[in-house]
Amino acid sequence: MRTISLFAIAVAITSAPAFAQDAQPVHFDGFYIGGTASLDVPEDSASDGIVFDTDGDGNFDDQVLTTGGANAFSPGFCNGAANGPTAAEGCINDDEDIGYSARIGYDKRLGGGPIVAGVLIEGARSEATEFSNGFSTTPASYTVVRQLDWSAGARARLGYSPGDGRGLFYATGGVAYGKIDHDFVTTNGANAFTEQNDDDWQFGMQFGGGAELMLTDNIGIGLEYLWSRYNDDDYSVLVTQGTAPATNPFLLDSGQTNIAPTDRNLELHSLRTTLNFRF
Repeated sequence: MRTISLFAIAVAITSAPAFAQDAQPVHFDGFYIGGTASLDVPEDSASDGIVFDTDGDGNFDDQVLTTGGANAFSPGFCNGAANGPTAAEGCINDDEDIGYSARIGYDKRLGGGPIVAGVLIEGARSEATEFSNGFSTTPASYTVVRQLDWSAGARARLGYSPGDGRGLFYATGGVAYGKIDHDFVTTNGANAFTEQNDDDWQFGMQFGGGAELMLTDNIGIGLEYLWSRYNDDDYSVLVTQGTAPATNPFLLDSGQTNIAPTDRNLELHSLRTTLNFRF
């Protein structure tokens, strides 16, 4: 009996760590819902401005010329919104602003180890605004305004969860579909301006990375960077005569001109805080 009792105690002692390990919660393995709040920054390049299609061939590679053959946009361009009709008045920068999103996803620990793979779908909105501008010799300013209204994204993510498994470092990437709102502002009161495809849904791509920490068995917080790029080559502004004379530079080549932003893609950089609830 004494031998049996000692054997039972030994089994209990050696089994205790295994039972404790089995009882330990496994993080980043299952479904979750969550949301983000972000600072969104439009891609800002010194070469941003506006381009022209004066001959109607669909290529924005023309100069707007005066009757004397001079460049009507010789005052230049800026990657912002004009402060007035002349280049000397300068421009304001793109508008950085908040963004927010809601998401649902699923993570899986591969082989029960530190590698985590997952997928998520997300709906988002951004208040950030991007401007592209040009100045004519009239003088007048012409500004294209773009903002990502609503977007939906589907991304995969792959990460590493070290130590006790409460933290996760990951990379993410996938596709997106976004509604781009446009506006056009000008001090030219003579010509007529008509926006083409001003509220347009476009496909894009997203890549980024981040980290998440489980505060409890079900609640995790994190920090994430996401770069998004949307094709925006459908939008343009058609310039026609209006009350301008037939010698107006916009009319000389084909009777009209199309204006578009230099960068035919809309790009956003987002620094996000995340909050996830896991099942």
